Amino acid sequence: MLLIQNGWIHDAIHREPYAADILVQDGKIAAIGENLAADCPVLDATGLNIYPGFVEAHCHIGLDGSGIGFEGDDVNEMTDILTPQLRAIDGIEPMDPAFREALAEGVTTVCTGPGSANVLGGQFAVIKTYGSRVDDMIVSPRAAMKCAFGENPKRCYKDKNNYSRMSTAAKLREALMKAREYDEKKRAAGDDPAKRPALDFKLEALLPVLHGEIPLKAHAHRADDIFTAIRIAKEFGVRLTLEHVTEGHLIAEALAAEHFPVAVGPSLTHPTKFELRNKTFATPGVLAKAGCHVSIITDSPVIPQCYLPLCAALAVKAGMDSFDALRAITINPAEHIGVSDRVGSIEIGKDADLVLMDGTWDAVSSTVRAVLVDGVVRAGENLS
Repeated sequence: MLLIQNGWIHDAIHREPYAADILVQDGKIAAIGENLAADCPVLDATGLNIYPGFVEAHCHIGLDGSGIGFEGDDVNEMTDILTPQLRAIDGIEPMDPAFREALAEGVTTVCTGPGSANVLGGQFAVIKTYGSRVDDMIVSPRAAMKCAFGENPKRCYKDKNNYSRMSTAAKLREALMKAREYDEKKRAAGDDPAKRPALDFKLEALLPVLHGEIPLKAHAHRADDIFTAIRIAKEFGVRLTLEHVTEGHLIAEALAAEHFPVAVGPSLTHPTKFELRNKTFATPGVLAKAGCHVSIITDSPVIPQCYLPLCAALAVKAGMDSFDALRAITINPAEHIGVSDRVGSIEIGKDADLVLMDGTWDAVSSTVRAVLVDGVVRAGENLS
């Protein structure tokens, strides 16, 4: 049990902050209120701002080792363009220094997984950024199924079997059609093992997508690729989240009408390919004002994970409402990746993942004084 007293709480639910105490018990937020009392250690947060632990909706942390080449590169399985059976949890390296750096800046939860080389890359996982064993860090082991549109599958497989955007879309459709047929045969077989189709590990991995248990997590930068992802999701009646959305500001009204969550970024880099030519930090603000559900992402290691708050602050500089930007790195990504029942806001019953700062989250001069994960101070100074 821990009592955090006299902090200025920014809960990511209410626009205005408020002064209150937070009681933590068994890793959860047990109470929020004024003048709380308990027979337990006290952390004095006088003069400090308290935020929910920051949340990243889309990255590759732990799969692309810091300061290492091929030996630590487990982001893309480059031998097969369709790999839905791969699971991020089997490749994450919790000892990667990038986790410690992220935690030190208040990033406590990330959705990490395969890259965008393949049309189907595999299953993303949601994990906390503190721990030495991935099994103990997991919030959701199977959060989404990665698929990719645009230049990356074309470039990576142009000399093999995927030269055009039409081929990328066709391969995704074919995989979903086969999975749907496989599912129908399994259902028709009922409890008779003799009638069941032969086990297909790839198709098995796609069944949670068809059943609506997890979304397709669609890498798409260019406007037409975004619409192709939407078109295919509607054809198969599956859930969808849109990742990167670089040209989203050009189609903001249409995206708002579709109601698919969007995760925007990485924006703190040069346009390294043609489909990024319209990259701007204004995109998340434009989309939020249009009514979209917006998260901001680093796509780490493209941008170091620790700079997630900085990316949101730069979106504010480009015109985004400050409260919308805070929500874009807290509750919105938590909803985007399906874990908002546990993280993303300061509310009773949620995990006690908290960031205590001596300034506001969007000021580069602010210092993170303490970071709590599951109610324990894991980074910063121990203020008790």
